[in-house]
Amino acid sequence: MSINKEEILHTISEMPVQEIMELISMIEKKFNVSSNIPLNTTNHSIESTKEEKVSFNVKLNTIGSNKVSIIKIIRSTTGLGLKESKDLVESAPTIIKENITKESAEKLYNMLVEAGATAEIK
Repeated sequence: MSINKEEILHTISEMPVQEIMELISMIEKKFNVSSNIPLNTTNHSIESTKEEKVSFNVKLNTIGSNKVSIIKIIRSTTGLGLKESKDLVESAPTIIKENITKESAEKLYNMLVEAGATAEIK
């Protein structure tokens, strides 16, 4: 007589929790496996299943000697007014933009560095 997976699950669902725990322990011993190891059903290693970061922040560390250029960059990329951009630049080190794509973060970073500022992508 063949038993299918649904019948097995139905039988297990009717068991007390203690018996289910014992059954799990028996399965682990029988097949030399552990229920504590995450199952990876693909052919990739566990490291390759880590999610790649998709949201980045750009931090202005120092403004350098070309403050006016940095203010212009901040105004054009953030949409802030002149006073707000100036205040933001003068409050360095500070986060300029948050939760942006990698490409946008790299573009902003390069613009800031080319203008003489020091910045970083987080």
